[in-house]
Amino acid sequence: MSHEASTDNPYTRGMAEFVAGLQYEAIPDEVRHRIKLLMLDSFGCALYGADLEWCRILQDLLAKVDATRECAVWGTRRKLSAPHAALANGTAVQGFELDDVHRAGVLHVGAVVLPALIPIAERGKGMSGREFLTAAVAGYEIGPRVGLCMGPEHIASGWHSGATLGVFSAAAGAARGLKLDAGKTVHALGIAGTQAAGLMAAQFGAMVKRMHAGRSSQSGLYGALLAAAGFTGIVNVLESEYGGFCTTLSQSKDHFNLRELTAGLGSTWQTMGVALKFYACVGTNHTTLDAIRDMQRERPFGGKDVKRIVVRGSQVTVNHVGWKYVPQGLTSAQLNLPYCVATWLLDGDCFVDQFTEKKVADRARMALADRVEVVHDPEITALGAKFRHKVHVEAHLDDGAVLKRTVEAARGSEKKFATDAEIVEKYQKLARKALPAAKVARLRDAVLGLEKLKDAAELARLMSAGK
Repeated sequence: MSHEASTDNPYTRGMAEFVAGLQYEAIPDEVRHRIKLLMLDSFGCALYGADLEWCRILQDLLAKVDATRECAVWGTRRKLSAPHAALANGTAVQGFELDDVHRAGVLHVGAVVLPALIPIAERGKGMSGREFLTAAVAGYEIGPRVGLCMGPEHIASGWHSGATLGVFSAAAGAARGLKLDAGKTVHALGIAGTQAAGLMAAQFGAMVKRMHAGRSSQSGLYGALLAAAGFTGIVNVLESEYGGFCTTLSQSKDHFNLRELTAGLGSTWQTMGVALKFYACVGTNHTTLDAIRDMQRERPFGGKDVKRIVVRGSQVTVNHVGWKYVPQGLTSAQLNLPYCVATWLLDGDCFVDQFTEKKVADRARMALADRVEVVHDPEITALGAKFRHKVHVEAHLDDGAVLKRTVEAARGSEKKFATDAEIVEKYQKLARKALPAAKVARLRDAVLGLEKLKDAAELARLMSAGK
C-alpha cells in the first residue's frame, strides 16, 4: 500500500494562527466573564479531588520519582515538575465527575487546559491575568472544535474523547501562554496529537479513567514546551490521510468533518458551549436526572413508588451509561445511569455524598437500578452530536400513573447556564475540603477579578494547601 507524502495543513495551520494571534481585546465581554466562572468551577473540582484515593496514589508515586519542586500540586503542600504537576492536577479536576463538559464536542475542557497553563505562569513569572485569560480562551476554543469534527462516533467506537481531544486544547492554551508564533504552535499541536490516547473501557470501575485528563494535559504541555525548544511535530496532524488524527481515530472518512476545525474561529466562541455539572456524575446522565426532578415537582414520588423508569436516548447514551449496573467502585457508579437514577430517587440528590463505597454496593440501590431501562431512540441519534444527551423519560408508578418528560439540555448547560451565585456556591462547597475559608475567598476573588492580577502564578499559590 502506498501513501502520498502530503503536508497540506490548512486546518491545523488555521487553528495555530488563531491561537498565536488571539488578543485579549478581541475576546467578547461575555466570553471573558464566562471563562472566569468556568475556571473557578474547575479549581473547585480540583481542590475537592486532590485528596481522593486515586489522586493520592498518583501524587505519592510522582513525588518519589520527581525531585523537581517547581509547580504546585493543587490542594496540597506538594510541588513537582511542570509536566508532573499537570498530570496530577488534571487528574484532580476530573477526579470526581464534577467538572465541566462541552457536550457537543464531548470534552472536559478545564481539566486539560488549566493544569497545562498554570505551570507556564509559575515557571515564567510575570504572566498577567489578562494574558492568562487569553491563553485559557485559546485552549477552550480548540479542543471542542476537534470534538465537533470527530462527531459522536469517536466516543461510540471506544475512544475516551477527554483523553484524545484534550491534547489539542492543552497544547493550544500552553502554546499561547508561551507566546509561540503560528509556526511553532503548529508543531505544538502536532506533538500533542501524536500522544492522544484513552480507552472508554476505563469507565467500568478503573481508577485510570480519572488520569486520562491529566495525561492529556501533560501531553499538551509537552507539545508546547518541546515546540518552544525547536522540536518538530506532525505539521498536518489533523489532515493527514495516512496516520493523521482524524483518519486514524475515526471509523471512516464519513465520520469526521475537517471544516468544523476552523468554523467560526474568532466569531463563534465554543467557550460559551461549555456546561457545568451540578450532579457528581458523568454529564450524559444529567438530562435524565433533570427530567425526574421536574416530574417530582409535578407529583412527588420516590423509589418506593416506582414500578420502572424508561429512558429513551441516543446510541451514545445507551453505550456510555446505559449498561446494567454492577458495583465495581465509585467510577462505574458515577458513569452508570441506572445507579444515578436510583440514587436520586432514594436520596433526593446525586452529589458527592451519594458516592461512597458503602452506597455504591447497597442492595436496595442496586435493586432499584434494575428497574431503570435505557433504550435506543434512533430519532435522537439522527439529530447528531449537539443533541446526543436529549432524552425522553417515562416514570411508571405503582398506582398506574405514567409521568413523561423530554429534556434536551441539562441544568448548567450552555442553554440553561447557571447563575454566578450558583457557580460560586458550588466552588466554595468543594474548595473548603482543601483550603481554609479565607483562602477560598481570596482565590474566588482572584479568579473573578483576573484582569487585575499582575502575576497569574498567584493562582497556584492560592491553590496550595495551608494559610
